[in-house]
Amino acid sequence: MDYLRAFLVGGLICLICQILIDKTALTPARILTGCVVTGVILGAVGLYPALADWAGAGATVPLTGFGSLLAEGTRKAVEEDGILGALTGPLSTAAGGITAAVLFGALAAVVFPSKEK
Repeated sequence: MDYLRAFLVGGLICLICQILIDKTALTPARILTGCVVTGVILGAVGLYPALADWAGAGATVPLTGFGSLLAEGTRKAVEEDGILGALTGPLSTAAGGITAAVLFGALAAVVFPSKEK
């Protein structure tokens, strides 16, 4: 049942984004940014953590999950460090994922170098 919930929620998020790509004049970058901002807003008001608990990876893997992670990191850091935590919290919470993205991107660039056309 966990897999089904993850598939349904992750699929619904992808479906919404695909509809936005097909039916609006929004660029993919704006849609992706909108997903992150939506995750931040839903995480800040406390709705996204409940969805992530119910849907698992279907809610935490898409960009909305990244936005929720940033909101949660900010909230915790502000509680601990005051207003300075608003600047340090999001990056320290998401550091593992950001580091993995940079390292795998660099590895892909080395293994598959670009070629001039």
